[in-house]
Amino acid sequence: MLASAVAEPLAPFTTDGCSLFPDRSVMGKSDWCDCCLAHDLAYWRGGTDRERLKADQALRTCVEHATQDPVLARTMYLGVRAGGGPYGTTPFRWGYGWPYGRGYQTLNPAEASSAKLLEDAYRAKNPALQCKTNDPPVTKASAPH
Repeated sequence: MLASAVAEPLAPFTTDGCSLFPDRSVMGKSDWCDCCLAHDLAYWRGGTDRERLKADQALRTCVEHATQDPVLARTMYLGVRAGGGPYGTTPFRWGYGWPYGRGYQTLNPAEASSAKLLEDAYRAKNPALQCKTNDPPVTKASAPH
């Protein structure tokens, strides 16, 4: 097989919001679900360990900005750092759009192109990357996150 070919296909993007964490405050008006949706895009795509660290740091920054709560942001950051690695079988692992076992791996040009096409298709349906609060929860199909 050519090095530029996609070895195994990337599943279409799916999201469940903040996975095992609430999407928004039950008592206040804070809502950080959009931060989780952006984070899910990075986790779905996968890539290197540095790309994962960057995605997790972006989540922390986004949540802190959305909530003005650095403790909440750090708690979420520590949670994704502890439980989001690529080697487990959790549905929220790094690179969840790919079959299990991919690990930390740079996307080759064909894989990056496939990821971009799938992300563009999702963004065409949700250009603002916003969680839909009035819609039923979005669930992950066969591609776990």
